[in-house]
Amino acid sequence: MFLCPTLTSKAMYYNRTEKQYVGFATLPNQVHRKSVKKGFDFTLMVAGESGMGKSTLVNSLFLTDLYKDRKLLNAEERINQTVEIIKHTVDIEEKGVKLKLTIVDTPGFGDAVNNNECWKPITDYIDQQFEQYFRDESGLNRKNIQDNRVHCCLYFIPPFGHGLRPVDVEFMKALHEKVNIIPLIAKADCLTPNEIKKLKDRHALYPDKWILYQFPECDSDEDEEFKQLDKELKECTPFAVIGSNTVVEARGQRVRGRLYPWGIVEVENQSHCDFVKLRNMLIRSHMHDLKDVTCDVHYENYRAQCIQEMTSKLAQDNRMESPIPILPLSTPDADTEKLIKMKDEELKRMQEMLNKMQQQMHDKDQ
Repeated sequence: MFLCPTLTSKAMYYNRTEKQYVGFATLPNQVHRKSVKKGFDFTLMVAGESGMGKSTLVNSLFLTDLYKDRKLLNAEERINQTVEIIKHTVDIEEKGVKLKLTIVDTPGFGDAVNNNECWKPITDYIDQQFEQYFRDESGLNRKNIQDNRVHCCLYFIPPFGHGLRPVDVEFMKALHEKVNIIPLIAKADCLTPNEIKKLKDRHALYPDKWILYQFPECDSDEDEEFKQLDKELKECTPFAVIGSNTVVEARGQRVRGRLYPWGIVEVENQSHCDFVKLRNMLIRSHMHDLKDVTCDVHYENYRAQCIQEMTSKLAQDNRMESPIPILPLSTPDADTEKLIKMKDEELKRMQEMLNKMQQQMHDKDQ
């Protein structure tokens, strides 16, 4: 088909001047509609000693009650209790966005007299979720895979003491390659501002900073407000938090907090604790990054290790099951000599064929 050069140039000029769009600029909207329709899932693990306010903080974060049927244990039952893994799942909807939230609780952690390897059931549970996802991903039907991998672990540090205990350090070292760890100073209303500041000293509290979740760096095109928020979150770690499900009256307003004889501690007051900063980091700004790090780093390391072990085992089985040729009524020396003789004859035949082909090509050229 012949196109007139004049008309073609005019059409190109029209497209440049009138800014005609093809339509792929609507792709973000399509992804947004599809994601909202499908919904999101997030798995949060809480770990720490009993009585650190883990259940109260989780209920305060998501404005729900996940522990309605919980039975409180007495002192004798706590001593005999071992580390358990309990899951609570709840569907939350906010402004049309659905979130399937899974809370993994670890009652009994750190409550025994001998806490040697008390984190073993927790690491086993995380590995089991990785294994289940790896099997589903390697199966035939991969359309509706449920992601039960642990995306974040909130580790509660007791407010008393002068820093991390040996069990805290060993727990973080055992889990830092499997899950994103975010440390929290529990029950911050038990401490003075100076005591909280001392506990937040990273060099004294966390000699190995690499074992914790690393906040991503802001892009250069981000607005100044987001950069300032990210800077505050990085400087605020570990978060000193207070949880409460009770509504009290303060300054003529009803707020969530704790009422004491000397005053009221407000949960959502940033001058009292870091609850608001933790909620912003965990839900509003870094939830997707926590899922990406879990998928791209922790799960990929587990997946690569599994593939390597499967490959090594398969190669070992092939070596053990490979047949060994044994010729009857012959010695190894005779077999070797016979094999060498056959190879020499084969090489001789190949050389004769090569010479013959070269001679034919020479004759053809002549």
